[in-house]
Amino acid sequence: MEHRVVITGMGIYSCLGENLNEVRDSLFQGKSGIIYDEIRKDFGFRSALTGMVKDPDLTQFLSRRQRIGMHQPAMYAYMATKEAVENAGLDIDFLEKTETGLIYGNDSTAGSVGETIDRIREKNDTTLVGSGAIFQNMNCTVNMNISTIFKLKGINFTLSAACASGSHSIGMGYLLIKQGLQERVICGGAQEINPTAMGSFDGLSVFSIKESTPTKASRPFDRDRDGLIPSGGAATVILESYESAIKRGAPILGELIGYGFSSNGDHLSNPNIDGQHRSLNMALKQANIDANKIDYINAHATSTPAGDSVEAEAIHGVFGGKVAVSSTKSMTGHECWMAGASEVVYSMLMMQHNFIAPNINFENPDDTSVKINIIAETKQQKINCFLSNSFGFGGTNSSLIIKKID
Repeated sequence: MEHRVVITGMGIYSCLGENLNEVRDSLFQGKSGIIYDEIRKDFGFRSALTGMVKDPDLTQFLSRRQRIGMHQPAMYAYMATKEAVENAGLDIDFLEKTETGLIYGNDSTAGSVGETIDRIREKNDTTLVGSGAIFQNMNCTVNMNISTIFKLKGINFTLSAACASGSHSIGMGYLLIKQGLQERVICGGAQEINPTAMGSFDGLSVFSIKESTPTKASRPFDRDRDGLIPSGGAATVILESYESAIKRGAPILGELIGYGFSSNGDHLSNPNIDGQHRSLNMALKQANIDANKIDYINAHATSTPAGDSVEAEAIHGVFGGKVAVSSTKSMTGHECWMAGASEVVYSMLMMQHNFIAPNINFENPDDTSVKINIIAETKQQKINCFLSNSFGFGGTNSSLIIKKID
């Protein structure tokens, strides 16, 4: 027996806002969260642009012992998960007595690793590093911290898949619930924003250098784009079997009906249209719907010339030129390991409030983006079913389809 999989809660901590309401308003207003960060320029960055996400003050929520193993990814993830758990009508007492899993996307802990190495070199004594360093440095830091704080008893692992990490985490949670192996899984993605984490990325010369106009610099699909902008934070969704949600009277925000995935098997960083086609078509086949049933596509488009062009071709090849498309990265920048999860939350907020967030800074299409229906201004529209794309380094592709519950 296959189980229906629904979303019963979500939470967000991003450069667009620190909770669902703030983020909803930013999306509707087309408000950018990108700034010029002088610290990056002093650090040696080619581009000083970033989505700004402040470190939360967790002292009001967690004890010192609970905080000691947390660096940026885990701190952000805690804030998003706290909101999602509350949004879903869950509490720690219930979670401790039931089986709830955790699959979270994360692909770096560079900030804490760098600080640890600097401390050892300065002190010349590993015993002075501090007991929390090992838990901050491990790539599974988010899962270690969230699972212990919320007393989770189900499956527990970190999913590392570059910029598709958050999307794949939701896809894997979906498969486990669909197959009856878990009743409920907390899924999401986290991304640190500190300069240490982004230095090597900046070294590839793929970041925008439109530093004089930070909020105008991220231009997915626009002819004049010159590169992406790094960003981060965390996003969490609570996936649950339909039966479980009904049994406990949980709010049902949407139903996840399709998960497509593929690997390009080609180049470390270059996109591949065949891989994207296979991911998109698998999601549609699993959802058992026609392409014309999709009302909105939240594109992966990061504001790079090659990446945006290939995705525009892939979308046109599968869906034609009528479906509404926008990239929320025009406002957030590229949230990397978090993006696949945050863009599901952004799209869910649009579906809940009947609007399509704009692809801001889209002024001049190029030869490929002219083929698809890019929404450049906020549009009031009912969304019954949407698709979210995530494509990562190494050629990992993920596509998720979510609809309003019947």
